[in-house]
Amino acid sequence: MDSTEPPAGANAVEAAKRYNQVFQSYLDRTTPFPLYRWGSTVAVFLLFTLRIVWVQAYYIVAYALGIYLLNLFLAFITPKFDPALEADTDAEEGAPTLPTSKGDLAADGEFRPFIRRLPEFKFWSVLALPPYSATKACSFAFIAAFIPVFDVPVFWPILVMYFCILTFITMRRQIAHMRKYKYLPFDMGRKSTYGH
Repeated sequence: MDSTEPPAGANAVEAAKRYNQVFQSYLDRTTPFPLYRWGSTVAVFLLFTLRIVWVQAYYIVAYALGIYLLNLFLAFITPKFDPALEADTDAEEGAPTLPTSKGDLAADGEFRPFIRRLPEFKFWSVLALPPYSATKACSFAFIAAFIPVFDVPVFWPILVMYFCILTFITMRRQIAHMRKYKYLPFDMGRKSTYGH
């Protein structure tokens, strides 16, 4: 009567865990190659764009992809510990903050790097959890561009105009935030000096 055999679903759960581990190891191997990773994302995006241009349809899918990628980009350039949201950072004691003045940086002499709300690898990655991924979004949009139910008839110039206005307003607000708290989300041209 005592059975040492695992339940039927246990093997499937173990197989899924093993698949996730193997897949994550392959993902981790791509970390040092951002040019190739982003190149694959751009390739999928270009395939999707060619599909939209070729069939002259699926504009609502393109709009949804654009909004999602804009949301990812905003999370990418937003600091993880936002000085404008003091109430949220109070819950996390000892959380690093952005320097708000030259005195803050000179007082303790400590370099405070820009910590992103959405790291670059999760911005790119194929199946990162939580589902922040430009590649996955482009892939799903490409697949959706072959499914007739997603071909909702819309007047595409309105969508383009609305997306441009939304992007302009959102980026203007983000740039004002960057100026107010004096930070740059990109480290191009910065040189780190240690012990000097």
